[in-house]
This record gives sequence, structure tokens and C-alpha cells, in this order.
Amino acid sequence: MTATEFKRRRKQLMRMMGKNAIAIIPAAPQRIRNRDVHHPYRPDSDFYYLTGFTEPEAVAILIPGRKAAEYILFCRPRDSKREQWDGRRAGQEGAIRDFGADDSFPFTDVDEILPRMLEQCERIFYAMGCDPGLDQQMSEWIAKVRARSGIQGALEFVALDHYLHDMRLYKSRSEIALMRRAAKVSAQAHINLMKKCRPGLREYQLHAQFEYETASKGATGQAYPAIVGGGDNGCILHYIENRDELSDGDLVMIDAGCEIDCYASDITRTWPVNGIYSEPQRQLYGLVLKAQLAAIAKVKPGNKWHHPHQAAVRVITRGLVELGLLKGQMAALIKKQAYTKFYMHKTGHWLGMDVHDVGDYKIDGEWRILEPGMVLTVEPGLYIPRGIKGVNKRWQGIGIRIEDDVLVTKEGHEVLSKDVPKTPHEIEALMKN
Repeated sequence: MTATEFKRRRKQLMRMMGKNAIAIIPAAPQRIRNRDVHHPYRPDSDFYYLTGFTEPEAVAILIPGRKAAEYILFCRPRDSKREQWDGRRAGQEGAIRDFGADDSFPFTDVDEILPRMLEQCERIFYAMGCDPGLDQQMSEWIAKVRARSGIQGALEFVALDHYLHDMRLYKSRSEIALMRRAAKVSAQAHINLMKKCRPGLREYQLHAQFEYETASKGATGQAYPAIVGGGDNGCILHYIENRDELSDGDLVMIDAGCEIDCYASDITRTWPVNGIYSEPQRQLYGLVLKAQLAAIAKVKPGNKWHHPHQAAVRVITRGLVELGLLKGQMAALIKKQAYTKFYMHKTGHWLGMDVHDVGDYKIDGEWRILEPGMVLTVEPGLYIPRGIKGVNKRWQGIGIRIEDDVLVTKEGHEVLSKDVPKTPHEIEALMKN
């Protein structure tokens, strides 16, 4: 991502804010893993979206129309001793030279400097409730402003995420290029896992292989903890233990996607551990695939967010009736959501910097209209765990989900994760070689 892209985003947000306003965007805090060991640091998505800055202990300030500086970045100063231990820092010079700040101050000076900036503003754009510590600091800063200026009236707080998250929903060419790359890297990893899969492997071995495959192709991290569920474990939607042995005759469902420069991919495929679908597995898999293709066909400008889900529900309900897993009339079964016994989640979510990305699904109570630049997942599934009452044993222990990343284009859609095979014939042929 170029410096020009980050600058364009800041300018766009400041235009929406108007004059006499200030936006305060904090970096994510570091998180302790155990004692003095931290989790690997990943920037807050909102903060990174506007700054491209990847260090902790930082706050970005935007003040539209301010003559001295519109974009101020508080960050850690250069410190050779700390950098020897913890890594290099940009410092104040780097914040200006490399990250486009108009001015920069040490992070430790924020308590002294920021209240003075607040004195000149009437509206504060801030995401209240995300960081309790910063919320408390904000209250103290406002108190300082009132004490110094004698102003007793309440400053107007405006929800920053209302503006910023709507911006993030529409992906630029640069963002789409990154998401294509992330999807391509993840797709190749899924393909390689299909080739390596065999009975007797442990779920964690496939998990580790996915991380290796994506890291070796330039992924900067994983977009979320991978799900590698063999057999009955595939019926647990967010199964992340990934520890059991893969058994001959079972399916394995792998929901995994890498991240490149903070942009996510999210792909799920389900294949037979031994390389051949049994007849019950093939029938249920074919139903999920048919539902997914019907849902993807509904991803196009002018359609509404829920149209892909409605299409998937119709196909799955009809198929479950044909297989004898549901009984009744289609309309009645859909109305009472009988399908949720086997398909209990929605068909997708927004995708972007976060794997479950920001953006409203409804506006004023109405489902959002799909527009070019939006990216969503399409992921119907069926989950029939062992021991479920009233279901023939031939269907039990089968969990299937098929998920792709789909970009809304001017003409219709583009499946970013199209490189991964998903028909039974393609998968069996790949695993045989």
C-alpha cells in the first residue's frame, strides 16, 4: 500500500468530518501472552487503514483545516537501548518522513499536548467503548480543557466508526490487489493440503502445513485461527483444537486463510481423508456446492445483502427434503427455519482488513444493497453430528462447508478464491495424483 493511498483515506475522512472537528485514533495495545512475553503484535485495523503505521503506543490525530498540521502522530521516540531489545522504531523523524505525518510528538507527551488541540474543536470523532483505558484518559483530557477554558457545555462526541467503517467497506484497487494475492496464496495452500492429506495424519499437521505454505509465499500472518476438523469435528463450527487423528472414510473440513499487509482471505474446503467421497458424503457435498453456486450467482450490484443467503436456504431446504432429512412443504419449512437443525449460520460476512469485516448489513432497517468494491464470503454448510436424534446413521458424522471470497464488480462478481477446486471430481482427481 502506498503513502498516497493512506493520505487519500485521511483526506476523505477529514472532508466528512468538516471544520472545528478532531479525530482521535489509537493504535492497538500490546497484549501479554504470559508474564513478560507478548503476543505477536498486529495493528488495529482502523488505525492502520489511516496511517500504515505498525508500532504500538501510538495515537493518530486528524484536525481538518488546521494550518499548523492536519495529521499529527504521537509515537515512541527513537531509543537505542530499547531498540536493541525490542526492535527498530520510526521515531518522530520517521513518522514524518516515512508515514506522512505533518508533525509528530513522543507518545509520552500526549497528555500535555492533546488537551490544547481539543480546545480548538467543537466535535470529537472517537470510537468510545473500544479501549476503556483511553476512554478514561479522554474524560481527563476533557476535564482539563474545561478547567483551562472555562467551557462547561458538553463537547459533541461523534462515533468515528460510523464514517470510517463505511469507507472501509468499499475496497480500492490497491486493497483488491492485496486481497487477490492473499486469496491466491491461501488457495495454493489448500491445494497442497489436499495433495498431502492421508489417513493417520493429525489435524495439527495439516494446520502447521497451511501456515508453512502461506508464510513461504509471503503471508504476513493468519487472518484467524485455522479450523481443521476431521469427521465429527467438522460439525463444530468454530473447532480450533486441531489435535485428533484423521480417519479413513471421514471428511476433513479446513477453514483457513492467510493475511497479507493486514488484508484477509477466508477459504473453506471439505474433502475425503482417503481421497474418495462415500455416497452419503457425495450427496450432501453436492447439495452444499449447489447451494453455494446459487448464492454466488446472487452476488451482483443492485441485489441486497440477504439475497445470497435466501438462495442458499432454498436450495438446501429442497435438497434436505429430497434426501429425507426434512419433511413438509418448502414454504412452511423455510418460514419456520427448519433447515437450521443442519445449517445454523448465515451464508457470509463482509471481508477486508478483518476476517469478519466492518460495515453495516442493514441501513434504516433495510438490507444493504450490494455495490462494486464490496467483498464478502459465500459459505453455506451442513452439519450432522454423530448421535443426532431422528437422523439415519448414514448421514451422521458429516460436516461440510464450502467458502469462497467474492468481490462485487460493476458487471457482477469475481470469485477471488477461484483457484481452489471444489467439485468432487476435481478434488478426487487432485488427491489421486
